[in-house]
Amino acid sequence: MSAPSLAALMSAAQAGDQRAYQHLLRACLPEAASIARRQGVPPDRVDDVVQDVLLTIHRARATYDPARPFLPWLRAIAQRRAIDALRTHYRGAAREVFDEDAYLAHPATTPQADAGLGLSDQARQLAEAIATLSPGQRQAVELLALRERSLDEAAGETGRTKGALKVNLHRALAALRQVMTDRRDV
Repeated sequence: MSAPSLAALMSAAQAGDQRAYQHLLRACLPEAASIARRQGVPPDRVDDVVQDVLLTIHRARATYDPARPFLPWLRAIAQRRAIDALRTHYRGAAREVFDEDAYLAHPATTPQADAGLGLSDQARQLAEAIATLSPGQRQAVELLALRERSLDEAAGETGRTKGALKVNLHRALAALRQVMTDRRDV
């Protein structure tokens, strides 16, 4: 379907024409799926992205300006929903990879090794520096940097706001940089 036809359908849908709206949504399906595939969305997630695109069109239909082309508006929505899907897909992906050669070549760390028997001096110094941080800063470093939690996950675990976690992480990293620089200079 041509772009002017889609724009006309959207304009009619905004005016309350249900048939035009249904026709518009059906016409958007192939374009939304195509964009999702081009963005690299895994095949099993493309339908989810298309559904998100349709929901976004529904929620944002009042913001569409009939004087402007429809396809760029649709493409922007589809690209953003595809990127959102990729973020959640890769955020939830396993971060650990089994590589037998790597496990054989590098001995596993144990609590005894973490206490100082197997860590490099720099890693030991960093652990000591982290221990000197305030509890809020230490918690932010542990959750956000070491455990690689998202801000939402860390906020949910701690009951603190994302802003407070960001501030604590920023201050902690500045303090750690200073401590590590001071130790290098000694």
